[in-house]
Order: sequence, then structure tokens, then C-alpha cells
Amino acid sequence: MAPTEPSAARASDPADDRALLLQVALGDSQAMRDVYARCAGRAFALCLRLLPARADAEELLQETFLEVWRRAREFDPSRGGMETWVATIARTRAIDRLRALGTVARTVEGATHSPPPVSATPVSPDVAVAVGEERSRVLAALRQLPWEQRHVVELAYFDGLTQREISARTGDPLGTVKTRARLALEKLSALLREPSR
Repeated sequence: MAPTEPSAARASDPADDRALLLQVALGDSQAMRDVYARCAGRAFALCLRLLPARADAEELLQETFLEVWRRAREFDPSRGGMETWVATIARTRAIDRLRALGTVARTVEGATHSPPPVSATPVSPDVAVAVGEERSRVLAALRQLPWEQRHVVELAYFDGLTQREISARTGDPLGTVKTRARLALEKLSALLREPSR
């Protein structure tokens, strides 16, 4: 859940930060609430700035604090304060999310829109087979999506529509279109990471 208001700024004391995160590492839920109260506002602002949708930022904030809970023992106060450490985790996860979404989008677009390359030298049979297999994998992954999600992807990548245009064409609220697109790209990313059978 997104923080309702930023916590009051206070100077970070390395010894206090380390002690607090050691309590988190020992499973102290009150210590975790204290970390959240101090760091969530900054982390959420960072997620909002980097990600395209508020829902993505809220989800990423939750993932960030799950990671803080798991990695609390790793905190090193010599490398910066606790707020900076948490913000770095949020930023790294946001960038990873953007890369995954971008990779899936480029793979889908490339596999479905690009004509076979024209070359002065003939393409080797191995390369032709690999390109065909990759295209088949992408299309098979698309078929595994629920119809509503697949339809949004097809309208975006085959017809070149923006999310707002998809909303107008389908009559679905813009937020619904954005959610379907995000879920579709996340599922495609997971499916395309699986080794081909």
C-alpha cells in the first residue's frame, strides 16, 4: 500500500540505522514499521517518478519493503544511511521492471511486425530456423494470455494504438487498459524467460 504522507525528515544516524535493521532481521515487526515510516515516502516518490502507472509504483513499493525485510542483515552504514539504502533498492527494482517491460515489448513487436531480413548473403538454415522458432515462441506466449490482455497487446503492437486509443476503441476505462497491458507484459516476460521446449 502506498504511504499516505511522507514521514518527517530526520537525520540518519548510522548506529541507530544499523540497530533498527538488525531488529528487522530478527523479525521485529515494530522495527519494520519504523523503517517503513521513515523510508516509504521517499521510496514511493522514486517509484512514482520512474514507473508509468501508480499501480506499478504501489506494487513496487511493497516489493521493496519485502526485500528490505529479507536483506536487513546486509545493510552497511558505511555506504550511506538507511533511507538511501531503501531508495536504492526501490530504484534498482524499478529499473529492472522497466527493462523487463521494454524487453517484452521489443520482442513482441520485433517478432510480430518485422518482415524477414533482406540480405545480400543468404541466411543460413540455422539462423532461419532460430528466427522462426523465436517468432513461434512469442506467438505461443501471446496465445496463453487471457483474451482481454491479448487483445490489448494486439491493438498496441499490431495496430499501433496508444492505451488511450485502445480505451476509446474498446470502451474499457483507461485504468483497466493499463492494468491489462501491464499484466500481459509481465506474463509474456515470464513466459519468454522459460527455456523453449
